[in-house]
Amino acid sequence: MPGFFFSNNMTELNRKEDCKLAEGRIYKKKQKPFGADLKNYLKCMVPHIESGIKTSNSRNVRLSAEEVIQWSQSLEKLLASQSGQGVFREFLKSEFSEENIEFWLACEDYKKTKSDHLHGKAERIYEEFVQSDAIKQINIDYQMREATAKRAQDPTHTSFDEAQKTVYILMERDSYPRFLKSKAYLNLLNQLQTNTSK
Repeated sequence: MPGFFFSNNMTELNRKEDCKLAEGRIYKKKQKPFGADLKNYLKCMVPHIESGIKTSNSRNVRLSAEEVIQWSQSLEKLLASQSGQGVFREFLKSEFSEENIEFWLACEDYKKTKSDHLHGKAERIYEEFVQSDAIKQINIDYQMREATAKRAQDPTHTSFDEAQKTVYILMERDSYPRFLKSKAYLNLLNQLQTNTSK
């Protein structure tokens, strides 16, 4: 029967593999130490650094050392850059605090929302970031959480402004200085400066 023939062949193949392993003919690929291949490391941290980073308007933008240096001038300049947002978000993920930038970006999007869509978006933002058992709960005090909840029930374009400002200040004072000292940022800057000088 064909089934027996097939299984005998598989058994034979497995025996041959076992013999090769026993004879020491199959070697594992030697592992590179973490960070040894900086280019691959940066590609993981910042996808498509070589080919350019896609922006929301689908243009290809190449990161420059000048742009990355500007990120160190202020959190505002970092967040004004689409690429900067992406790199900062990856850094915050590594610190398990990406909800801060996600909330900030959701608020920026919310401000541009047409009035007839405010209610649905306000509800989503509240449920995702503000309510006490939210999956991506932001770090705001009880009074602000309650005040934001009330504003979200009768939404206007400014319903989340206070909470957004609080989260911005938290990022500016806490995460942003650490980001500027992080290996991810410094390696990226160094790589871009090296490429520019070639």
